[in-house]
Amino acid sequence: MKKTTAKKTSAKAVKPTKKAVKESSILKDVKQLYKFMQDNNLDTIEYDQKGLYLRLVKAKPAMVPVPVNVGGSTVAGSSAYGVAQEQYKEVMKSALTGIFFRGSTPSAPPFVKEGAQVAKGDVICLIEAMKVFNEVRADFPCVIKKVLVENGKPVKQGDALFAIERV
Repeated sequence: MKKTTAKKTSAKAVKPTKKAVKESSILKDVKQLYKFMQDNNLDTIEYDQKGLYLRLVKAKPAMVPVPVNVGGSTVAGSSAYGVAQEQYKEVMKSALTGIFFRGSTPSAPPFVKEGAQVAKGDVICLIEAMKVFNEVRADFPCVIKKVLVENGKPVKQGDALFAIERV
């Protein structure tokens, strides 16, 4: 019988070699301009030399409307801005704190008017909270009896926005 021996070989750790990447003069210029822009808190900078035109613009965070359901937003007999509790059977309340807007822009027509019938899912107003415009949608079909908040006024979570009647 033959004996076989296994020879152990030591494995040397192989380090990947970093190849020196030479930066082009254009890349250096761009980095310098970017640093200058950051250091001086500039929104835009333009560069036009040596046959190179470059315009750097600081990105601004996008304002994306976030749909907000007004779940559980109707309360029987609640009061709104000093209105007697018995005056309205149901009201639609704000689900968050922010600024109330009836339309998409100040010059745009309101999403709903008093006496309008709205379907489930219709946008009835916007509430701006932390620079984000949140769409407030109807949870069920109803008629807007009265708008209880002035356009552009602050509202708190739970404030009555509209007096409504279910359809």
